[in-house]
Amino acid sequence: MPVFISIARAQGTTNAIGGTFSQLLYNIEIFILNPIIYLLFGLALIIFLYGVFEFIKNSESEEERKKGGEHMLWGIIGMAIMFSAYGIINFILNTLGNIGYGYSSFF
Repeated sequence: MPVFISIARAQGTTNAIGGTFSQLLYNIEIFILNPIIYLLFGLALIIFLYGVFEFIKNSESEEERKKGGEHMLWGIIGMAIMFSAYGIINFILNTLGNIGYGYSSFF
Protein backbone atom coordinates (compact mmCIF):
# COMPACT_ATOMS: atom_id res chain seq x y z
CA MET A 1 0.00 0.00 0.00
CA PRO A 2 2.76 2.58 0.75
CA VAL A 3 4.07 2.14 -2.82
CA PHE A 4 0.71 3.23 -4.24
CA ILE A 5 0.63 6.23 -1.93
CA SER A 6 4.12 7.26 -3.07
CA ILE A 7 3.12 6.92 -6.72
CA ALA A 8 0.00 9.00 -6.13
CA ARG A 9 2.01 11.73 -4.45
CA ALA A 10 4.59 11.75 -7.22
CA GLN A 11 1.81 12.20 -9.78
CA GLY A 12 0.65 15.40 -8.12
CA THR A 13 -2.19 14.35 -5.84
CA THR A 14 -2.51 16.33 -2.65
CA ASN A 15 -1.06 15.07 0.58
CA ALA A 16 -2.39 15.34 4.13
CA ILE A 17 -1.46 19.01 4.48
CA GLY A 18 -2.89 20.01 1.12
CA GLY A 19 0.27 20.37 -0.97
CA THR A 20 1.59 18.31 -3.84
CA PHE A 21 4.99 16.74 -4.30
CA SER A 22 5.79 19.20 -7.08
CA GLN A 23 4.90 22.12 -4.79
CA LEU A 24 7.24 20.69 -2.17
CA LEU A 25 10.08 20.49 -4.69
CA TYR A 26 9.34 24.02 -5.85
CA ASN A 27 9.35 25.38 -2.29
CA ILE A 28 12.61 23.63 -1.44
CA GLU A 29 14.23 25.03 -4.56
CA ILE A 30 12.92 28.59 -4.21
CA PHE A 31 13.13 29.08 -0.45
CA ILE A 32 16.14 26.96 0.54
CA LEU A 33 18.47 26.00 -2.31
CA ASN A 34 18.39 29.16 -4.44
CA PRO A 35 19.13 31.58 -1.56
CA ILE A 36 22.06 29.41 -0.43
CA ILE A 37 23.46 29.26 -3.96
CA TYR A 38 23.01 33.02 -4.46
CA LEU A 39 24.73 33.73 -1.14
CA LEU A 40 27.69 31.49 -1.91
CA PHE A 41 27.94 32.86 -5.47
CA GLY A 42 28.05 36.39 -4.03
CA LEU A 43 30.73 35.35 -1.55
CA ALA A 44 32.84 33.87 -4.36
CA LEU A 45 32.40 37.09 -6.34
CA ILE A 46 33.56 39.16 -3.36
CA ILE A 47 36.63 36.92 -2.97
CA PHE A 48 37.40 37.33 -6.67
CA LEU A 49 37.05 41.13 -6.52
CA TYR A 50 39.21 41.23 -3.39
CA GLY A 51 41.86 39.28 -5.29
CA VAL A 52 41.72 41.77 -8.17
CA PHE A 53 42.08 44.66 -5.72
CA GLU A 54 44.96 42.91 -3.95
CA PHE A 55 46.66 42.13 -7.28
CA ILE A 56 46.46 45.75 -8.49
CA LYS A 57 47.30 47.33 -5.15
CA ASN A 58 50.44 45.25 -4.63
CA SER A 59 51.74 45.37 -8.19
CA GLU A 60 55.34 45.83 -7.03
CA SER A 61 55.49 42.88 -4.64
CA GLU A 62 55.68 39.50 -6.37
CA GLU A 63 54.54 37.59 -3.27
CA GLU A 64 51.49 39.81 -2.68
CA ARG A 65 50.52 39.63 -6.37
CA LYS A 66 50.70 35.86 -6.16
CA LYS A 67 48.36 35.94 -3.15
CA GLY A 68 45.94 38.17 -5.09
CA GLY A 69 46.08 35.79 -8.04
CA GLU A 70 45.23 32.88 -5.75
CA HIS A 71 42.20 34.77 -4.41
CA MET A 72 41.05 35.47 -7.97
CA LEU A 73 41.49 31.80 -8.90
CA TRP A 74 39.53 30.55 -5.88
CA GLY A 75 36.81 33.12 -6.52
CA ILE A 76 36.42 31.89 -10.10
CA ILE A 77 36.39 28.26 -8.95
CA GLY A 78 33.72 29.08 -6.36
CA MET A 79 31.54 30.87 -8.91
CA ALA A 80 31.90 27.94 -11.34
CA ILE A 81 30.89 25.48 -8.63
CA MET A 82 27.82 27.52 -7.65
CA PHE A 83 26.78 27.99 -11.28
CA SER A 84 27.18 24.23 -11.86
CA ALA A 85 25.22 23.38 -8.70
CA TYR A 86 22.39 25.63 -9.85
CA GLY A 87 22.36 23.95 -13.26
CA ILE A 88 22.42 20.45 -11.79
CA ILE A 89 19.56 21.24 -9.40
CA ASN A 90 17.42 22.66 -12.21
CA PHE A 91 18.28 19.71 -14.45
CA ILE A 92 17.18 17.26 -11.77
CA LEU A 93 13.97 19.15 -11.01
CA ASN A 94 13.09 19.48 -14.69
CA THR A 95 13.85 15.78 -15.20
CA LEU A 96 11.44 14.88 -12.41
CA GLY A 97 8.77 16.77 -14.25
CA ASN A 98 7.26 20.19 -14.47
CA ILE A 99 7.30 21.62 -10.97
CA GLY A 100 4.17 23.51 -11.76
CA TYR A 101 5.19 27.12 -11.30
CA GLY A 102 7.30 27.91 -14.33
CA TYR A 103 11.01 27.93 -14.86
CA SER A 104 13.21 29.86 -12.45
CA SER A 105 16.02 31.85 -13.97
CA PHE A 106 19.54 32.30 -12.59
CA PHE A 107 19.70 35.98 -13.49
